[in-house]
Amino acid sequence: MKQAFLALFLCSVLTAPALAQPHDNEPQVARAESDPASALPFEIEGPPPPIPPATIARDEQGRVTVRAVRLTAPLRIDGRLDEPFYGATPPLSDFIQNEPVYNVPATEKTEVWVAFDSENVYVSTRAWESQPDRMIVNEMRRDSMQVQQNEAVLFMFDTFYDRRNQVFFQFNPIGGRIDAQITNETTFNGDFNPVWNLKVSRGPDGWTAEAAIPFKSLRYRPGTAQIWGFSARRINRWKNEVSYLTPMPKGYGIRGAQYASLFATLVGLETPQGSRALDVKPYAISDLTSDRTVTPRINNTVGGDIGVDVKYGVTQNLAADFTYRTDFAQVEADEQQVNLTRFSLFFPEKRDFFLENQGLFQFGSNGGNMGGAVNDTPTIFYSRRIGLDRGRAVPITAGGRMSGRMGAFSVGLLNIQTDDEDAYGIPGANFAAARIQRDVMRRSSIGAIFTRRSVLASGPGPSETYGVDGNFAFGDALLRSYWARTRTSALRHDDQSYRLQLDYNGDRFGVQAERLHVGDNFLPELGFVRRDDLRKNYAYLRYSPRPRALKAVRKFRFEGSLNYIENGAGFLETREQRGEFGIEFQNSDQLEIAYSEGLEAFQAPFAIATNVTIPSGAYGLDTLRAAWTFGQQRRASGTWFFEQGPFYDGRRTAFGYSGARVKFTPRFSVEPGISVNRVRLPFGDFTTKLASSRFTFGFTPSMFVSGLLQFSSSSQSLSSNVRLRWEYAPGSELFVVYSEGRDTRLSGVPELQNRTVVVKINRLLRF
Repeated sequence: MKQAFLALFLCSVLTAPALAQPHDNEPQVARAESDPASALPFEIEGPPPPIPPATIARDEQGRVTVRAVRLTAPLRIDGRLDEPFYGATPPLSDFIQNEPVYNVPATEKTEVWVAFDSENVYVSTRAWESQPDRMIVNEMRRDSMQVQQNEAVLFMFDTFYDRRNQVFFQFNPIGGRIDAQITNETTFNGDFNPVWNLKVSRGPDGWTAEAAIPFKSLRYRPGTAQIWGFSARRINRWKNEVSYLTPMPKGYGIRGAQYASLFATLVGLETPQGSRALDVKPYAISDLTSDRTVTPRINNTVGGDIGVDVKYGVTQNLAADFTYRTDFAQVEADEQQVNLTRFSLFFPEKRDFFLENQGLFQFGSNGGNMGGAVNDTPTIFYSRRIGLDRGRAVPITAGGRMSGRMGAFSVGLLNIQTDDEDAYGIPGANFAAARIQRDVMRRSSIGAIFTRRSVLASGPGPSETYGVDGNFAFGDALLRSYWARTRTSALRHDDQSYRLQLDYNGDRFGVQAERLHVGDNFLPELGFVRRDDLRKNYAYLRYSPRPRALKAVRKFRFEGSLNYIENGAGFLETREQRGEFGIEFQNSDQLEIAYSEGLEAFQAPFAIATNVTIPSGAYGLDTLRAAWTFGQQRRASGTWFFEQGPFYDGRRTAFGYSGARVKFTPRFSVEPGISVNRVRLPFGDFTTKLASSRFTFGFTPSMFVSGLLQFSSSSQSLSSNVRLRWEYAPGSELFVVYSEGRDTRLSGVPELQNRTVVVKINRLLRF
C-alpha cells in the first residue's frame, strides 16, 4: 500500500501541471455598471460607491469606499505595472500619516489598484520614493517579521465584512513577504500560508508590486456579489513613517492594521459561483537518525514514511481539513529559555496543521499583562499537547478539523488520534476540541469551548475542560472575561478558573485592571497552566506624552504597575511594584529604565539550578533594569540590557543582547543573542549562560537556508538545526533538515547525543 501510494505521489510531482499561472494576454477592463450602488447585496458602512471610472470615495467622517475593477483577462504578474489597465484605471491614493505626524498626507506617494477576474483578486501597488538609495531592504525570507522592519506595503481583506476579522498580505521591495490572519482585532496568526503569487520590481522612482490571490485561497460569504473590508498601509522605514489608505486613531502606528472596523468598504467584487476548493497535499519523507540517549542506541538508522493532508471547502466560508500520518520533521527547533522561577515555561506552536485558524480556538482572548508582568492566564487549548509528550514526538495517526463561519457564528471542531510510543511508554490518545463564538454588538463576541483528552500522560483518563467567555470592545477599551472548569478522572475534585480584565490602550494614556482566579485542581490536560492555586489582582497605568519641543523624541513613556497574588488559603505569594521610564526616538531607537520592588513567598522548597535549592520562606526580589534598543535602520539592531538587584537573600546580575540582527547583505543576515545570569546566594552560587545565533540566507523569496545554533549552560548542551526550504511550486515544498544535539560536560569536542537528517517533499494538487 505504501509503495503504491509513494509511486502515485512521485508521479504527481513529476507530471502534474503547476498551478494555473496568469497568461500573457493583455488584460482589458470590463464595462462597469453606471450605478454601482444598485448592485450592492446589502447596506454598507461608508459613503456611496464611487461612480466609474472613479475607484475611491471619501466622506466628511473619514470613511472610505473603494471599487474593485473587473478584468476580462488575467494580469501578467511580473511586478512592472506596464499593462494598459494601469493607465486606464485611477488608483487608490492619498495615504494619511499616522506616525510621526498625525493626520497629514504621507510624505511619499503610494498608489494601489484592486481588480479581479474569474479566478483571482489582484492588488497592485506603486510606492514612489524620492531617495531610493536610502530605502532599508534586507529581508527576503517568507514569514519573517523583519519584513515589516523594511520598506513595506501591506494590504488587508475583511472577507466576511464583519468588521473584526481579516487576512493580510505584506511585502517589501525584494519580494520578502508575510501573510497572516487576525481574529477579533486582537489575535495574530503569522503562520497562515495561503497560495498566492507576488512579483516586485525596483526603479529610479521607487518600487512596484503585483499580487494575485486565488479566490480558492480565501473564505468569504456565500453568494457571487461580495462586499469586503479593505485597507492598505505603507511603512517608509528610513523615515520611520507609517501611513494608511484610511484614517487611523492617533498613535496606532503599525498596530492600526489589526483594526478591521476601521477599514474601507470594498464593493464591485464578484466571486466564482460554487467554488469549493479541494486541495490534496501528499508528502514523502526519508530520514537518517542516530540517538545515543536511548537503550539500545540508534546508529544511522534509515527511516521513511508517507502521508497526506486534504482541505475541502464545505461551503465558501467553511473548510474541512484531514490529515493522515502527519509528520512535522521540517519544523524549526524551539528556542531555549532560561527559567529562574518555580513555574513552567511556555513554548509557541510551530506546526503547520495546528496554525491555520489558530485564533479561532483562542479562549478568553488570553491577552497578557501590560507593563512587563508575566502572563499567568491559563491557555485552555494548547495544541502542543498533541503529538508532543515528555519532550518526545508522538506519532499522529490521523485527524480532522472543521473551521470557518456560519452566519454570525465562528465554529471550530478538531479531533486527533495519536499512536503509542512504545520506546518511551507513552500511550496513544484521542484529543478533541470544539469552539464556537458569536459576534455581538459592533466589535464584541461571546463563546464557549470544550476539550477532551482520552488518556493522560500521567495515568488513565479522560480529562475534560469546558468554559464560556466574552470579549466586549468599547472604542479603545476592551473587557475580557471567561469562566472554565476542568474534570479529570484522576482527581477527586473538579476545579475552576475565571478572569475579568479591562484594558484601555490609547495614545496618551493606558490603563489595565485584572482579577484572575485559578484553582488548585484546575488542570486542562489539553491546555497549559503556568501557575495554579492563585488569586491575582493586577493594576497598570501608562502616560505617554509627545513632546513638541524635542524634535528627536517621538514619545515619552511613564509606567507603573502593581501585581498582587495570593493562593487559595489567603497566603501572599507574590507582590511586585514596578515603575518604568522610556523614550521612543524619531529614528526608532528606544531607551528603557525600570525598577521593580517585590516579595516572593512559598511554602515548599524548589530547585533553581543544579545542586542549588531555595528553602521555603519569603524573599525580597528587587531589580533595576536599563536597556537600549537600536532601531532596524541600523546595520546592527537589537536590545542591550543590564539588570541587577537582591534575589532570594542573595544577588543577581544579568546582562545580554536580545532581538538582535546584524545585516550583511539583503540576502544574508545573522541574529545573535546572549543572556548571562550571575547569581550569588547563601544556598550556593551559579551562573547561567544562554547563547544563540540564527543565520538566514535567501537565494530567492521562495528558497532560503536558515540555521539555529544554541548553547545552554543549564543543560550543558549544544544544539544545531539547519533547514533548506524551497517552494518549488505555489504551495509545494522541499525541505532538507539537519539537526543534532551535543553534550558539553566533557572536555574537548562536545559528545554527540543525537543527530537527524531529514528530506521531505510535498506537492499541492488543487482541484
